[in-house]
Amino acid sequence: MSQINQITPQEPPKNMQPRKNNSLVYWVVILILLAGCIYLFMSKSQMAEQNAGQQQQQQQRIDSLSTEQATLQADFDAASAKIDQLVSQNAQMDSLLKSDQDAMKKLQGQIRGILNKKNATQAELETAKTMIASLTDKTKAYEARIAELEKENTILTGQNKVLTNERDSTVTQNIAIKQLASVLHASNIRMEALHLKRNGKEKETKKAKKADVLRVTFDIDENRIAESGTKMVYMRIVAPDATTLSNPANGSGMMTTTKGDHLSYTLSKSLPLTQNQPLKNVIVDWNQEGDYVRGVYKIEIYNDGYTIGKGEVNLK
Repeated sequence: MSQINQITPQEPPKNMQPRKNNSLVYWVVILILLAGCIYLFMSKSQMAEQNAGQQQQQQQRIDSLSTEQATLQADFDAASAKIDQLVSQNAQMDSLLKSDQDAMKKLQGQIRGILNKKNATQAELETAKTMIASLTDKTKAYEARIAELEKENTILTGQNKVLTNERDSTVTQNIAIKQLASVLHASNIRMEALHLKRNGKEKETKKAKKADVLRVTFDIDENRIAESGTKMVYMRIVAPDATTLSNPANGSGMMTTTKGDHLSYTLSKSLPLTQNQPLKNVIVDWNQEGDYVRGVYKIEIYNDGYTIGKGEVNLK
């Protein structure tokens, strides 16, 4: 009975220690995985930073090249604009400039080809920079040549102006000489006082109180220069008191001399002139309504503003 009721102590389970070992293994694995994740994360972050840095450097290089290319483009545009201006203003100045223009255009084409590239390399931009410097030098030489030609043209223009002035002066002188030579010349000028009788006959008189008409008679000498045609002559009869006898109703008026003086004239007469032939006994009568005074009456004959003859008569 006692043997049956005796409790026999139980032995601990054989698998309890392995479970503790398994938990430890799990934690080690978890820590290893966590460390691996941290390592991978840190590595990825570092690589991302490196890539970002490289991209930034690459972008900086690209920006630098773009800036340099833009600067070169501005320099090239300025040089090209200067060339276009010079060529436009001086295209006809000198045939020697044509070769310079062709060389500059060729160089412009080469530079433009490089600068138009979207991804031009540093070496290509350096080549373009050298070409632009060469283009600038050629432009300065071209401009200096133009300045030299302009100076020569100024001298030639001055010489031509002097020659033109001399020519114009000679032409003017020749015209003046011809004009002067074509002026008529009056000769054999006579002026007489006439008394009109009741029967209509005329009688010369020397007495002022009997004078009714002052008759002017003259000849026009032959002229080889004056062209044939109608020529106008003007006559001034100056009284003893220095006044000009005039009456608009009888055809009196005003004339201008070659000196610019404005003079009143007594009578005018148109003459049919034939070149190189004289005109004899031209008669002009002045009929005065009032009495004549005693003294010397002078006659002046004008043509084209020039005095061509003078005469006088003394009435007592």
